[in-house]
Amino acid sequence: MGEGRIIRDALHGDIEISEDVRRIIDTRTFQRLRYIQQLATSHYAFPSATHTRFSHSLGAHHLATRLIGHLRELYPDAISDEDARLVPIAALLHDVGHPPFSHMFETPKVFATFRGHEEWGRLLMQDEECDLSRVLTEFLGDSVDRLLAIMDGSVEPRFLSEIISSQLDVDRLDYLKRDQFVTGADVGSIDLDRILRSLRISDDGRLVVRQDRVGVVEGYLVTRWHMYQLVYFHKLNLLTQAYYVRSLARARHLHEHEDLPLSLRMRDMLSNRELTPLRYSQLTDAFVIADVFAWADLADPILSGYATRLASRDGFHKRVRLPEHTPEQAEELLDPLSVLVSEAGFDAQHDLIHARMRKEGYLPYVGGIQLDDGSDILTSSPMIKSISGEFSNTMFFVPESIRAEAEQLAAQLIEQ
Repeated sequence: MGEGRIIRDALHGDIEISEDVRRIIDTRTFQRLRYIQQLATSHYAFPSATHTRFSHSLGAHHLATRLIGHLRELYPDAISDEDARLVPIAALLHDVGHPPFSHMFETPKVFATFRGHEEWGRLLMQDEECDLSRVLTEFLGDSVDRLLAIMDGSVEPRFLSEIISSQLDVDRLDYLKRDQFVTGADVGSIDLDRILRSLRISDDGRLVVRQDRVGVVEGYLVTRWHMYQLVYFHKLNLLTQAYYVRSLARARHLHEHEDLPLSLRMRDMLSNRELTPLRYSQLTDAFVIADVFAWADLADPILSGYATRLASRDGFHKRVRLPEHTPEQAEELLDPLSVLVSEAGFDAQHDLIHARMRKEGYLPYVGGIQLDDGSDILTSSPMIKSISGEFSNTMFFVPESIRAEAEQLAAQLIEQ
């Protein structure tokens, strides 16, 4: 048995991994995550946001290892050696099933064989054709079933799964801190050390926070709220995602109805309705970028239009800046704006881009953040209460030449 490895990470410094974890990392299935961007197209707005699911997964594994060590010091008999081994592996593999460009392509508009990334991840870990499955079976044996149970939340005690998936888990802690770091978004503070030290195990087996550490969780939740508002829901992020999804949907239509030739990987994604886990594990951002950029030279004006914008970052549609409005008022603008776009000589189906975004701030529910006195953190923090519930927005994008007219129409309708 080798000695494992030390990996240098820009966010966490040295990350120590065991020999077993090294074997997982070195599979083709896991190495694929080097070529899956964490933030899809956010680099159009934040040029340095080109980090990957690979580095994020290593970070989540590192935080899970630290948290398990902390909890075992506090509760020596609460975590078995097996679970102490499995939880960091679960954190490492929590994103292994992501499609190219992460959540952006997690839609049946793109995949003919559509599954969520959690389901694809489970298949990659179990399918005998995949090298990841073979490695896990070799050194975990029957413990693979418990690993999967930790990942899907069906294991007891519950805190084992909550370390991986909850409102205060190692996944969110790493991606928020990492995304903030690479985008340069100075929107709050996440004190990882204090958060990890603040966590406890309740009598009923839940992951809870010390009552006197509410403030450190406030910082985390406020930062999360700002990151959604300013980074994840940035207008260029939403617009370029729409360009990519629409270009692939158009390519599928042309391939299946007008014989547009596609590469093998693109056919697998768009038209293979019996896609296997092994073939799925060969899909990365790289072939998507290459194929989409090549489509800029096609005769089809719709597909080439989307592809040209992505390849050159020119001719982008412009956001319709709306006055203060309700979600219902925004939805009522769709038809009038479609008429305006059509009357201006554009194709409303392709030149009016409607982007909806919806995200929960903090909602107390079964998976909420509990304090060690059994209460929900919401009851102890007016600040968290102020960002609880749901925030949503609707953006419309139109050709630049009719933007002013579209804004005037929207203002008239909203202010009626």
